[in-house]
Amino acid sequence: MSQAGDADVTEDGRTSASLFYAWYVVAVLLIAQAFSFLDRMIMGLLVGPIRETFQISDTQYSLLAGLAFSLFYAVMGLPLARIADSRSRRNLIAAGIVVWSAMTALCGLAKGFWMLFLARVGVGVGEATLAPGAYSMITDSFPRRLLARALSVYMIGVTLGSGFAYMLGGAVVAYVADMPQVSLPVLGELHGWQLTFFIVGLPGLLVALVLLTTVREPARRGVSAADATSIPVREVVRYLWLRRRAYAGHILGISIFIMVVYALNLWGPTYFIRTFGYSPAQAGWVFGLVMIIAGTAGLLLAGSIADAWMRRGSVDAYVRVILISIVAIVPCAVSLGFIENDLLGIVMMGLAVFFSAFQGGLSGGTLQLMTPNRMRGQISAVYQLFANFIGLGLGPTVVAATTDYVFGNDAAIGQSIALCAAVLCPLGGLILWRSLPAIKRQLGEVS
Repeated sequence: MSQAGDADVTEDGRTSASLFYAWYVVAVLLIAQAFSFLDRMIMGLLVGPIRETFQISDTQYSLLAGLAFSLFYAVMGLPLARIADSRSRRNLIAAGIVVWSAMTALCGLAKGFWMLFLARVGVGVGEATLAPGAYSMITDSFPRRLLARALSVYMIGVTLGSGFAYMLGGAVVAYVADMPQVSLPVLGELHGWQLTFFIVGLPGLLVALVLLTTVREPARRGVSAADATSIPVREVVRYLWLRRRAYAGHILGISIFIMVVYALNLWGPTYFIRTFGYSPAQAGWVFGLVMIIAGTAGLLLAGSIADAWMRRGSVDAYVRVILISIVAIVPCAVSLGFIENDLLGIVMMGLAVFFSAFQGGLSGGTLQLMTPNRMRGQISAVYQLFANFIGLGLGPTVVAATTDYVFGNDAAIGQSIALCAAVLCPLGGLILWRSLPAIKRQLGEVS
């Protein structure tokens, strides 16, 4: 790398070696993100066995998969983010990995609906440490010209984790389909599907160890030693309130769009099972590959486009790329309600997942660029609160309720996804588009 290239890396004299290390940090955080979504999304392929064991409806199941996780994920994100803004982000994330991995394994011991609900709450509490700390660490490790790509690469953990969750879940469901209850020492009698939670949960403890032993806490850019304490909450609230049009428009618009994103992620395998008669194993492999290939491609392309536009002086490039994806996803998702050919269904689901992934690194990245360093974790947590409570908590449930109460037919899952996408994507896109001038002004203020 030339001297000019090195000078472009950062203003504080980082070399190409330091940039290589920064990408290593992204790789470790990517793996943590992958395990996070593996533990989060494994529920998407265990619909049948859990419903049968606990005798619950689609709507009740969606509460386990979405609301139980997202409610405390969102609420706990705020106090945990204050820690991320003033203490070691690396240590906070490592502790969170230990908690969510242990709670995922504990899901395998659930004996009823409410035990599983509480264990899922614990998974959400642990995972609430990751986003505020990871976004902040990456933003402090990269120059602005590379930030969109770095954040998008980090978010590949979402597509890898979700994809492997469905592939592994499908294989496990197929393996345990005819398995009687198994008796294990100490743990007692367990259904076959309960073993899945141990398989996906416990390896996460190794990720925490790697993070603690190989990653350093990065220096906070633009912060003096005198700023060692957290900014008072009232000051953060006042900052947000004075810029409410920019922040509220971005957060609310993205959160409504993410309702569709999470609905696709959770109900995607079930769509193939109910619409085309796929087995859980087939659905897991097909949707897992769709997530890994289409989702990863969407993330990487979005990051590259956003960085290119940013270099040309488009300060609001991240948001414009997201708006393009919201427009593009609508015909893809709506078509799922009318397709009768499974190959065409795979293609359209792949395109829907491809465009749904654009917002992955860019939505949080926009907030990082809009916000002073010492507030980034807390404002990221506010975003995660709404995005997860609205997106993950309500998105899958809205689709489930539409299936249960509007169509009254489990086989109508495709029509439910189509109807929700037709309503929610334009609504979220309109809110985001109307806030674009305010977002652009805020980006200019902080840069």
